[in-house]
Amino acid sequence: MPKRQPNTEQHGQQSVATAFAWLAHYPPDVDWHAELQPRALCEIFDEAVERFADNVCTDYFGRRMTYAEIGALTARVAAGLHDIGVERGTRVGLLLPNCPDFIIFYFAVLKRGGVIVNYNPLYTVEEIEHQVRDSGTELMITLDLRMLFDKATAVLDSGSIRRLVVCPFVDRLPTFKRLLFRIFRRRELARPMPDDTTRPIVRLADLIQRSASHPPPAVEPGDLAVLQYTGGTTGTPKGAMLTHANLTVNLQQVSLWFADAREGEERALAILPFFHVFAMTGVMNYGIAHGFELILIPRFDLDEVIRLIRRTRPTVLAGVPTLFNALISHRSATTETLKSLRYCISGGAPLPGDVRRNFERVASCSLVEGYGLSETSPVVTCNPVHGESKDGSIGLPLPGTIVSIRSLDDPAIEMPIGENGEICISGPQVMAGYWNKDDETADAFVDSFFRTGDVGYMDEQGYVFIVDRIKDLIIASGFNVYPRRIEEAIQDHPDVVEVTVIGIPDDYRGEAPKAFVRLKEGAHLSVDELLAFLAPKLSKIEMPASIEFRDELPRTLIGKLSKKELRKETIQES
Repeated sequence: MPKRQPNTEQHGQQSVATAFAWLAHYPPDVDWHAELQPRALCEIFDEAVERFADNVCTDYFGRRMTYAEIGALTARVAAGLHDIGVERGTRVGLLLPNCPDFIIFYFAVLKRGGVIVNYNPLYTVEEIEHQVRDSGTELMITLDLRMLFDKATAVLDSGSIRRLVVCPFVDRLPTFKRLLFRIFRRRELARPMPDDTTRPIVRLADLIQRSASHPPPAVEPGDLAVLQYTGGTTGTPKGAMLTHANLTVNLQQVSLWFADAREGEERALAILPFFHVFAMTGVMNYGIAHGFELILIPRFDLDEVIRLIRRTRPTVLAGVPTLFNALISHRSATTETLKSLRYCISGGAPLPGDVRRNFERVASCSLVEGYGLSETSPVVTCNPVHGESKDGSIGLPLPGTIVSIRSLDDPAIEMPIGENGEICISGPQVMAGYWNKDDETADAFVDSFFRTGDVGYMDEQGYVFIVDRIKDLIIASGFNVYPRRIEEAIQDHPDVVEVTVIGIPDDYRGEAPKAFVRLKEGAHLSVDELLAFLAPKLSKIEMPASIEFRDELPRTLIGKLSKKELRKETIQES
């Protein structure tokens, strides 16, 4: 499928001067017209390994590995992957939390010309298998932690994938913690059976010992690098095809925006999971390209995060609004605790102005809000680090990015400054399309612009504001939660006649799903019983925070269930 290229000449029916309103108010240290050079991601990794060889690349539970160590392991893994059949275009799934092995396998697969398919470790087996089938994932990488291993082997045993590579969790820990884990928490570890020939499971130790180095294939910027799954406008998973060019250009755009980042000196707290596109680009790829030390957090625990901040003194933090609010609400949150931070980036959900101001007051550093999507690699806009950061705004377009506000009635027409419309994006970071979904790809574009499904406007200075969503979508803690998925899972219960799900305000997550359910006449079903039914079907983030049983559900004039009416009720009750 050919990649759409940005069109900076024909821009709807508005003048270029109006459409590019941001240029007159752009940060003085950032050049919107800067030349962006599409490259292969593995080249950027190899350069970082050479330039920052002796610098610490990862801090994982206190064990620190240098760029040279990570680079050497990556080369050996790439050679081993060659031996088990990974070649150009092979889809390889990563079912991993933030850990050194995520970085190692991510770049090793890309070195072999393979394609990364990211999997959320919280997914159910059913969700993993659906994505495996859609993407054509052949090989999966996971840890020997039972919570991951059991899911991965269930997928393997179903025949959905042909091979599983298992990395030992404790081997990346410091020696003392490794010993303690094996003594006190060994039941959390699975025991892969490499001698069981009926299950094609490969241990990491065998993978990296079996092979000499093989010349890597030539990887071109236009090659597919990542299939990043997103529910799009319907909740039906679709793989956004992100090329090496998409990802390396977006990396350069982010680098231009944060121009005062210090090469080889910053320490980034990697709280956001790398399987999420925000962290993949904004933390992992960006951090490695500039020699950052990545402080890896595989699972979020606020008390542990505070202790880690005190020990490691991070300088950069990317997160969702929930995280920043939680940090400053913690009993130990003081300026002394957070003083090492130089700048922070918020994305994934709207950043309330009071959260930004309170965080900046406590941390004494800038917190800027940005915006992006899986389909845009992901970053599209951001508030200036040193310029004006407007409350409620997602900021200005990044270098080389065009934001166009299009009519909700006719997306070929661009709206005037200050008027609402659909936010549409053109730029070199926009995906090549949806994997094996030509019709959905065509529907997602108007000429060269990607239709985000978000409704907003642009002010006179080029700042973009989101006011509504066309997509039926809940954003909980920065993650997309699709009501349709929850509705289908609840509808499977034999006592349920109708169900509809909306997002409700949540002090901690921003939004949370609430289900309204009508039961069959005479049926009796408790909230706890329904939640137990849903447990194997939905991930934790998708589980309804509230379930309300009703005799009747509101409907529109044409008989459809009315989410609008339920949202209105929720607002009135709050």
